[in-house]
This record gives sequence, structure tokens and C-alpha cells, in this order.
Amino acid sequence: MRLSQLFALCGTSQPLTDDPDILSVTADSRKAGPGALFFALRGVKQDGSAFIAQAASQGTAAVIVDHETTNAGGAIPVVVRPNAKHLLARMASALAGPQPSCIAAITGTNGKSSTADFLRQLWILQGHRAASLGTLGLVSDTDVPPPPSLTTPDPVSLSQTLAALAQNGVEHVALEASSHGLEQHRLDGVRLTAAGFSNLTRDHLDYHLTLAAYRTAKLRLFDGVLPAGGIAAVNADMDGETLAALQAIAERRGLDLRSVGRNGTTLRLIEARPTPSGQILRLALHGEELPEMSLSLPGRFQADNVMLAAAMCWGNDADARQVLALLPRLTGVHGRCERAVELPGGAAAYVDYAHTPDALDCVLSSLRPHTSGKLVVVFGAGGDRDRGKRPLMGAVAARMADVAIVTDDNPRTEEAATIRSEIRAACPDALEIADRRSAIAAGLETLNPGDILVVAGKGHEQGQIVGTDVLPFDDRLVIRELAGAA
Repeated sequence: MRLSQLFALCGTSQPLTDDPDILSVTADSRKAGPGALFFALRGVKQDGSAFIAQAASQGTAAVIVDHETTNAGGAIPVVVRPNAKHLLARMASALAGPQPSCIAAITGTNGKSSTADFLRQLWILQGHRAASLGTLGLVSDTDVPPPPSLTTPDPVSLSQTLAALAQNGVEHVALEASSHGLEQHRLDGVRLTAAGFSNLTRDHLDYHLTLAAYRTAKLRLFDGVLPAGGIAAVNADMDGETLAALQAIAERRGLDLRSVGRNGTTLRLIEARPTPSGQILRLALHGEELPEMSLSLPGRFQADNVMLAAAMCWGNDADARQVLALLPRLTGVHGRCERAVELPGGAAAYVDYAHTPDALDCVLSSLRPHTSGKLVVVFGAGGDRDRGKRPLMGAVAARMADVAIVTDDNPRTEEAATIRSEIRAACPDALEIADRRSAIAAGLETLNPGDILVVAGKGHEQGQIVGTDVLPFDDRLVIRELAGAA
């Protein structure tokens, strides 16, 4: 495809001294070979324009930069476009080929993975071939290779994965939309039919710096990626400022706004009654109460995730009841309030991905009604990430748990003892056990009949990042080994 044609497909034009045939697009100079269009983008750590000469020597066909540069490409055209990241996503999509016809994206601080997987399950229960893509990787019954392990993959990998799924007959896909991915325009080439927003609480301030900037990045999903008239499902119980912004965007762009939760008008949660194995829900659809339903998922927050997934699932309101009737058939998501082992006397141990103050609060408050004894939590915080949330997580554990054990999460290149001390500043009575396996063992040893242990922070992860090394570690498997249930 000619470079001029790619610009035209993106709804723009560009004067060109040469109009080469483009076979691929990339932001990685190492992949900028013959026929490639190299996007030399300015990143957090490197400026891609420094690699223009290298790309030219490898035979790349043309270069697009996002700022004026003195680095020249020799005989090949070098085009300056401030919206280069947007063009990369759009052009990658155009070259990759058709995408699935029904794609929904979910953003929010917590609940993205569970909501995406519940939506995938609902589509499958309706007889569709479906997949989900995000923190848990690519979940699909096809042999399509997974993209790089990011919550939201780079736009080239994402477009290629979506095209491959479509070629394999998958027409329904649920995506996680991270704030990083949205701000970096990775989803700009995805043709969405629906979007969901779960909640907004403190996270990723090491990158966005302020909560306002974090919010703005999330809102791009509805203001810049979801087409006008698309389905916008939101949790009506989120903070008022974010909800008001979503409502304003929906009105301005003619989005089909569907609100869920205790304050929801589309799908309202009247009651969530915990049971030993899950919960009983009472819901109202557009104000009309539905028959009680049993959900085999412990944790009040799971009701929110399930409702959000349902609200993105039906096309027309006439199909809503059919979708809601499928909710009792949903199963839990790996590493999300997942029961790892049940011990004699009804004690149980759960693993959860909670790594923010709000998520930790949610999982502990949700499991409290399921225990007749004490609630024990083992948790830490990641290194090289937002330091400000560490004492906030410690305060949650001190308030919500009967026994708190602070341990190492993924310390990365930080001093692990420093991370633990910053957490313990808000929970000085917590036990401190650096070795994560030993901390889990100590948590299990405290359990009596009816108690619950929550091991939080890593969920589905199968490795622990220490320095720059990833050491094998799976919370669920460790719990089972220590409990003699492996």
C-alpha cells in the first residue's frame, strides 16, 4: 500500500517528495527493514529520531517523527506529524486487515481483567466465538499467538492479534484499556462497539503524576476512541467527578450510556447477600426488579464487575434479560479473589491481584462477610512504582484485617526493606516477613476454623521481580504446597 494511501485511510493527506510502497509499520528501529514505515517517536527514556539513520541503512521506506529533528534519513522521506502515535495505530490497523466485528474495551483502576473475562464468558454462553486480551494475556480457543505481555499491547501487535482472531472466526473480543495505552494512543486503530469504566482510584501516579491527568487518560476511551453512538457502560458508584465527566461526554457524543451499581439506572444492585460459596443478587433492570439470582463468585466487588460486563454485552434492550439470565453460569477469573485452598473447619485461603489501596479495601471488605472468624492478609507493594500508595495500603490493612503481614511483592530495583517500612508506617502492628513464601506460611499457620487468609498483590502472576530478574513464584501454588494440597 502506498504511503499516500495510508494517510488517506487515516482521514488526512500529506505532501510527499516520494510515495513508497509500505509493507509494514513499526516503532522499533530494529524491525525497520525494507518496505517498513518507521515511526521515530519520542519516548520517556529514548528519542526514536536518534535511530533514523540506522533505519535508513536497513532499507526502511519512510520515516514519521512526532517532532522537528535534525536527524536526517538520507534519500528516504522523513515526515513530521505531531499526531504520529495516532497515525501509527491507524496505519497498523489498515495494514493488519479486518478486525472482529464486536470489540469492547474496559478501563478503570480495578476490575478490568475480571470484567473482560466475564464479558468473554457471556458471549461464549450466547454461542459466539470470543476472546479476551489484557493482563491475563490472550484468552482464546484459537492458536493465535499472544501479543507482548502488557495490559494494552503496542498498536502494531494489537492490530495483528485482532486481525488474526478475525481470520480464525473470532468476532467478539473484550480488551483491557490501560491508562498508559490510552494516553499513548495504542487503541486508536481499534474499531470499538462498546466501552466500560469500572472505577477510578489512586494508581500509576509515578507515570501520570496527578489524579487529574490519570483521569484524563482514562476518559480518552470515551472521548477519543469509542465511536459516537457506541455503548458506554459505567459504574454509577464511582467518584462523582469522573462520573460527571463521563455523563457530559456521553451527552455530547450521543453515546448509549448505561449505568450500573447501587446508583445505577440501567442495572441497579438492590442487594448482594453473601453465601458460603458466593452471593445472592437482587437486581433491577430499568427500574423493574428481577427474580433473585445466585452468583458463584465471592466478593461484593464481583457483582459490580458482572453487572458492567452484562451492560456491555447486549446490543438492544430487548436482549438484556436473556443476557442477565446467564450471570449464574459465570465462573471466577484466575487470580481474582480466587480460592486457592479450603482447609479443615471451613478456613480458606484466597489469592487476589489487589495492588492499590482501593482494591485491597474491596477484597477485604468483600470477604469479611464470608468468614465467621478472623481475616488475615499477606501483602506488599511493587518497587519502582507510585510510592504514595504504600502507606495508604498499610492503613487499609490495619483497618480491615485482624492480622496483617507485610512482605515483598515485586521489589524490582528498589530496596525491599524500604518498601516494607513505608507500608508499615501506617500499620505498625503488622508482622514483617520479607520472604514471601515464609510470610504466606505464617499466614496459614494463624488460621483456625472459619478464618480466611487473603494473599494480595500478585494474583495470576507466576514470577516475582527482584532486581531485573523474574524468579518463579505463584501465590496459588505456594499456598497449595504449604497446605499439603498441591
